[in-house]
Amino acid sequence: MSLDVEQWLLRRGVSTSDVAEIVYSLQRPYNPDLTVEECNDSVLAVLGKREVQYVLFTGIALDELAERKELPQPLQAIMEADESLYGVDETLALGITNVYGMIGLTSFGYLDKVKPGIIRKLNEKGKHVHVFLDDLVAGLAAAASARIAHQDPKANRYGCSG
Repeated sequence: MSLDVEQWLLRRGVSTSDVAEIVYSLQRPYNPDLTVEECNDSVLAVLGKREVQYVLFTGIALDELAERKELPQPLQAIMEADESLYGVDETLALGITNVYGMIGLTSFGYLDKVKPGIIRKLNEKGKHVHVFLDDLVAGLAAAASARIAHQDPKANRYGCSG
């Protein structure tokens, strides 16, 4: 099923390498030997989790329904305006970040504020609706970054495994 969710992301203009670049920018300061390939592997590992796939399927489907103007009112108007107080998009994305704990949450907050790389592109108003996807990609990048941090033996000074 991981391949299915990758296809859904690609259909919306997001590749795993786009997400891996963000992961790399988050983790590189703490892990100078890290490669973009390792970051991509981490993104794929997070995408392999069924609960992550379900969150992505749900958010992408809602974006696509909004694009086709197939949501009931007032949800359609809220999605079209990308209302700042809506918050459901961030709440859904937290389902991804929580897979790897608090470090994922803090990274998500940073990514949601700064909007680097593909997240910025998705957040821009255009012909596509990405109310959910920009936050879901931030959640995915935050979780993949947290996964790397949990597996870094240099950061793991208490002998706990991540």
